[in-house]
Amino acid sequence: MAMLVVVTEAVPPRLRGRLAVWMLEIRAGVYLGNVSKRIREMIWEQCEAGIEDGNIVMAWQTNREPGFEFQTLGKNRRVPVDYDGLRLVRFLPESKKPDQTLPSKDE
Repeated sequence: MAMLVVVTEAVPPRLRGRLAVWMLEIRAGVYLGNVSKRIREMIWEQCEAGIEDGNIVMAWQTNREPGFEFQTLGKNRRVPVDYDGLRLVRFLPESKKPDQTLPSKDE
């Protein structure tokens, strides 16, 4: 058994309810639990099935060098990358909205 943290954003209430069955919701959209690998994988399957337009990050305790692993699901500016075996997070640039266009050089 290992500590598991799931952070959700803009997910449907039914998925939040499913997560609350297995874990404690310590803040809105933040779930904490101590579960086996099999239960963690089942929770991830539930997240994949019910995410809709939201996004999720799941982090759990491991005995690897950093002490944890994580995976993400859905659109988010934070993207996990592998750098020589070390998992880091890369930030994508913000997408510009149509009304936020830069002025041309002529203006």
